[in-house]
Parts: sequence; structure tokens; C-alpha cells
Amino acid sequence: MKYWNEIGKKLRPFVDKKLNTTVLDLFAGCGGLSLGFEALGFETIGYEMDEFATQTYNANLNGTCYCEKLSIETEYPNAEVIIGGPPCQPFSVGGKQLGLKDSRDGFPIFIEAVKQLDPKVFLFENVRGMLYKNKWYLIEAIEALQELGYEISYALLNAKHYEVPQNRERVIVIGAKTKINLPRRVDRKITAGDALGKLAFQFDENSKFFTKSMDAYVAKYEKASKCINPRDLYLDRPARTLTCRNLAGATGDMHRVRLKDGRRRRITVREAARLQSFPDWFKFKGPETKQYNQIGNAVAPNFAYHLALSIKNYLQGNQVEQYSLDGTDQLSLFENEGVYQKRQVQRQ
Repeated sequence: MKYWNEIGKKLRPFVDKKLNTTVLDLFAGCGGLSLGFEALGFETIGYEMDEFATQTYNANLNGTCYCEKLSIETEYPNAEVIIGGPPCQPFSVGGKQLGLKDSRDGFPIFIEAVKQLDPKVFLFENVRGMLYKNKWYLIEAIEALQELGYEISYALLNAKHYEVPQNRERVIVIGAKTKINLPRRVDRKITAGDALGKLAFQFDENSKFFTKSMDAYVAKYEKASKCINPRDLYLDRPARTLTCRNLAGATGDMHRVRLKDGRRRRITVREAARLQSFPDWFKFKGPETKQYNQIGNAVAPNFAYHLALSIKNYLQGNQVEQYSLDGTDQLSLFENEGVYQKRQVQRQ
């Protein structure tokens, strides 16, 4: 079965009446994380401040997403599980360093929701940079949640190890009243070619091709950044990380496909969606740039599916031997960026 047909069926939302569990999704975006949960029978309620992302969520998922800017005073409906991707206010060394007392940040809001609802399980995700420059803040957030009586598991997971055709690392933190495991890696690699199929070679009058000046700019960018290989999309491997910047912006690292005649074109919204494991039936709302931003900000739904499966197994008492870190391994997450990169090279 073609990958896009597989996820089109696998990620169809349904309600498991036996499970009978509601998930509250904070900072829900367009619903990528919620989609993984709905595909396993969870019911969802979302909160998202972006109008177009909210419209996308409500057009594709069973649950309802409310367009609302959250605060620590927000009151929520009952839910047994809380998930989300709290935005992290950039903390400079010379900044106020207020941590969880900083109302501009999403983590105090997430933690307050946990205090308010006392869920059976919670899960949040964030970018890899949280392990380095702001690792003190991640530790502070984890300790605050542990003080609420939760056992925490956390790790740096890569979506490419969970049937997503993209190299996308995220810090995943999961907590429950008793030990809960993170999902074990799946021994299956999905390439960009598997995800795109013939789309990668198609174009029409609406396709956005690079001009000569853009090609020259990209060549200059790649030389300055010492790229060994051009940053085109390679169909024989997972794509590099999709972001708002390299999808919606006219930048040197823009995601693009090189056609057989040598021309390069920007990838389409649908191609970007497939590389994030969104099914073809999932339709994005808003102007094109807003759609790219929704995709770049999203949790890959097929990755979310595996995270949700760990939680479903836990709730049903079927927890299997999955990815689990001991204390030594967890501490190793908080090394510096240079050590991390060195270990990655050694593993290759």
C-alpha cells in the first residue's frame, strides 16, 4: 500500500466508546497532535489562538477547537489527558530569567492546567534547543510537574523513527501517577520519495520555480554555510526538518525539489503536508503562507499516533516494554550541543 493511502486510513478519527477518554490539547495549532490521538479513539478538545489554525482543526477533526488566547486564569472542561506544545519564550542570559513566573511563556499555562484538572496522563513536546540553551527551564518545568505527584519520562525523539518521512527531533515529556513509557522506535524508514510518489515530478502553471537570481542566492548561501550537499529534497531518505521559515519564507534553505531538467521548484502545501504525515484528506485553511506555517509548526500526526498509543496502552493496563530511560540516560540529555553532535556522528 502506498504511504499516503496507508496514513489516509490509519489516521481517520473515530471514537472508542470503551476507552471513553477526553484529551485536552493546549496550543493545538492545526491539530497534528490531536489527530494522532483521535486516530486511536480519543475524543479531543483544543485551544489555539491562531484563527486559521483553529479553522483547520475544526474542519478535519471530530473534536472542537476554541480560538482563544490562554492564560493561567483560563478554566477548562474536564479531561483525563492533557497534551500540547507550550511556546517557550526565548530567555537570554541577560534577560529577566523569571522561569515559570514569566506570564509570557506557555509552560506556566500548561502546568496550571495540570493543577486544575489533575489528569491521569499529560504529554508535551518542544524543540531540541530546550535541552541546551534553556535546559535549566526545562528542568524547572519537570520538577514542578513532579511536585504535583507525577512520574516523568522524557527523551529526545526523532519522528523519522516513527514512520514519518522527515528528520524531526523533539523533546517529549510524558507524565502519569505511575511509571509510563515512551514509544519504542519502529524499525521502518519512510523516505521523502515514499511519501511524495509522483508528486515530486509534477508541476503546472502555478508551480513556483527558482529564478536565476534565486539560484545564485542559494549557491552563495550554501557556500557560506559550508553545505556538503545542496539542500534540495532527496527522495531516497527522510526530508530534513520542516519549519515555518524553510516552507513559507524565500530563504536559502527553502524546501525545494530539483526536477530532471535541472530546474528547482518550491514544494507545495500538499507535499509539505505529506512530509509531515498529514493525510491527503486533511485540508488546511487560510492563505498559502498561513497553511505553510500551520504545517511547519505542527506535530507530525503519525508521530503523534505512536505517542498516543503509549498513553492508550497505559490507560488500558496493556503497557508493553517500550522506550524507557533510566536516570543516567536522562541526565545525559542535558549535555551541551557540541557533545550531542559528536555522539550523533559516532552513531552514523
